[in-house]
Amino acid sequence: MEEKKLDINSIIGFLLIFGILIFWFYTNQPTPEEAAAQKAQQEQAATEQKEEEKPVSQPILSETTIDTNDSTAVANYKTSVGDFSFTQVSDGVTSLENELVELKISNKGGQIVEARMIQFVTHDSVPVYLVKDGNASFELTFSTSDNRVLNSRDLYFEPTLTNSGNNQVLSMKAKVSSNQFLEYRYEMKPDDYLVDFSIRSQGLSGILNTSQPAQLQWQLRGIRHNKSIQYENRYTRLTYNHDGGKISKLSEGSDDEETETDIKWLSYRQHFFSSILASTQHFENGQLSSVNLVEEESKEARFTKEYKSILPLKIEGGELAYNMHWYYGPTDIAVLKQYDELGLEDSIPYGWGIFGWINKYVFTPFYGFLSSFLPFGLAIVVMTILVRLAMSPVTYKSYLSQAKMKVLKPEITELGEKYKDNAMKKQQETMKLYNKAGVSPMSGCIPAVLQLPIFYALFMFFPTSFALRQKSFLWAEDLSSYDTIAQLPFNIPFYGDHVSLFPILASVAIFFYMMMTTGQNMQTQPGMPNMKFIMYLSPLLMLFFFNNYASGLSLYYFVSNLITIFIMLAIKRFILDEDKIHAQIQENKKKPKKENKFQKKMREMMEQAEEQKKVRKR
Repeated sequence: MEEKKLDINSIIGFLLIFGILIFWFYTNQPTPEEAAAQKAQQEQAATEQKEEEKPVSQPILSETTIDTNDSTAVANYKTSVGDFSFTQVSDGVTSLENELVELKISNKGGQIVEARMIQFVTHDSVPVYLVKDGNASFELTFSTSDNRVLNSRDLYFEPTLTNSGNNQVLSMKAKVSSNQFLEYRYEMKPDDYLVDFSIRSQGLSGILNTSQPAQLQWQLRGIRHNKSIQYENRYTRLTYNHDGGKISKLSEGSDDEETETDIKWLSYRQHFFSSILASTQHFENGQLSSVNLVEEESKEARFTKEYKSILPLKIEGGELAYNMHWYYGPTDIAVLKQYDELGLEDSIPYGWGIFGWINKYVFTPFYGFLSSFLPFGLAIVVMTILVRLAMSPVTYKSYLSQAKMKVLKPEITELGEKYKDNAMKKQQETMKLYNKAGVSPMSGCIPAVLQLPIFYALFMFFPTSFALRQKSFLWAEDLSSYDTIAQLPFNIPFYGDHVSLFPILASVAIFFYMMMTTGQNMQTQPGMPNMKFIMYLSPLLMLFFFNNYASGLSLYYFVSNLITIFIMLAIKRFILDEDKIHAQIQENKKKPKKENKFQKKMREMMEQAEEQKKVRKR
């Protein structure tokens, strides 16, 4: 019977991989104290929302009753500030709509109160809204010349809708008079998610305290769109461009806040959709915060995170003038790369460092090419096969290292018996044997490490690829979400209330792969009594961890491990010959082997340690 051996290098690779996953998973879990704090914050947010819905009496507002049934009538009601008063109009909304997005702008506050994605629906076929039912607010706060506070949310803006060529232009003016006003201007282009937005004032130098900047406050609670709110929340994050192009993010798993400078744009990402505010002039600084609203998996939960940004706007020359852009749309590279001048593509979570580079410049365009002529699920299979074939030289290197170590095992065992009472001498002789045979025990680790960038890049690609959203394959209805073959009447901690088939198939494939590479005598390895347990733990982790992840990711791991098994079988049966490897090693032993500097240093250190040990015994 063929002897199987311990593949310590494969185990190290898997431990590294799952170490990353476990660390990432547990760092996203709030502690009991954090969970209690989050619950308190949610209750406070709900209380504040109710308070905001109540009529508020501000010092700058006179008590009036506005006829809300007439959305066009201009009333003679005034908001007074010193010698100035703002004309109020009746409440109402104005719609801007093209082929992609519909925005509704309220007369009160002049802000967007509804943003609907026309071409997309949620997992339960409800239209995708990024703004709806008071989940967002946008307001300006000014200091007045008589030391009072003026807030744009309390002002009524008079709408004027016109066309500029094919563009829709909405001017919202909070007027003191015909030539004294605060204006929000929205310009929507056909077939475009980006809306030009400007804020300017005219003739208000006497009413505003120009020595103090206006404070822009933008707040939004992310509306749930996916089946699993916890899974969606992992990829819901505040991202921003600042300090000359640096991309930073607030925490995705816990509450976070930062104060930053030179902000170019802010992205309130809700997994597959983003609400972005970009400024042509950049914001000089800003206070940014993110509050996690998800405590546990719940079918009733509506919101993922609450974002808030406070940005000062300079009042120069006695007036306010800022040019900005609103983006309400998909977090899709095919869309965002159209706005190169703003750099909005950088808001996509490709991953950090080399992992993000591989994802952005290799896997994303490669998969886009394959899916342009193949079904989306089949494109994943084809991409996986091609990736594994490209990595087959690494697999070969790893298997060759295993074969060499297997050939040397009898001699290593003999050295272990000969010097069982002298660990230092045994280590010295073992290193000499490796050096003579031309074998490095670490050579198998390098292939495992080389695969980590590929693993992590794909780990980020599948859950965040907009191209996979709501694309079906076999029994999976949505490759960007988990597949379900059975719904459980209860919830299993860390697993969920459903059974996904793709993670089961991936776990089985991993188990057989580890059976091939680890062998039956894992437990006989000195100092590693629990290594066989790893062979069973890794598939179990895969089964639990990926049950709520994108089915496209589990499909990749299933096919990847299946292809790896076939490649290793082919290498073993048709490429590598253990007798030839043994003969080559014996030839290597006969040849004088020159030590490199590292080997020489290690040998000298061991010899010094051995000498010191002998001196102590005397």
